[in-house]
Amino acid sequence: MSSTSTHPPRTEPMPANLRRAVHQLVAEAAMNLQDVLRYTEPDVGQDWRRMTLYRSTDAADTVDMAALLIAAYLEAAGGNVQDVRQHLQCSQQQIRADGPRESDRRRAAALLGRRPMPELPGDGEEDPWHLWTQACLHGLRARSSDGLDSLDSFLPPHIAQMARRVAEALAEPQPATA
Repeated sequence: MSSTSTHPPRTEPMPANLRRAVHQLVAEAAMNLQDVLRYTEPDVGQDWRRMTLYRSTDAADTVDMAALLIAAYLEAAGGNVQDVRQHLQCSQQQIRADGPRESDRRRAAALLGRRPMPELPGDGEEDPWHLWTQACLHGLRARSSDGLDSLDSFLPPHIAQMARRVAEALAEPQPATA
């Protein structure tokens, strides 16, 4: 926290009603992200052009709703508006209506083989963190709506196995520890 702030750091937990609302929005965003991954699979991707854009923008909008809800709550509870805007990182926001940036176009050209692929941090389909993230999203979806059998219908076996373990771990909710 900056030295110019007039409020000491707060350590109290998030209020239960806000916590429930944020959890709901994050779960909805995760479901949309899982759909994005699902539409990338070869045997499901017949409508990938439309559905990956719909679901990724749905996820982005839902995450924005979560951030704005938290910001509105903090403001309504007497928080400093300038601090809230700073924590929202408004200066980093790219407006989707502006369309793809030049860096997005360069990466797309590389994916089409029209220019060399730029190096990105964490690039690589077999990156363990990418695989784990996919498994978590698929496992969450399977646990909440689709069922464990859905994992075998469209996922590569190694991701399906990890997703099944995630879904099984979610079967018995554990209380949060401080």
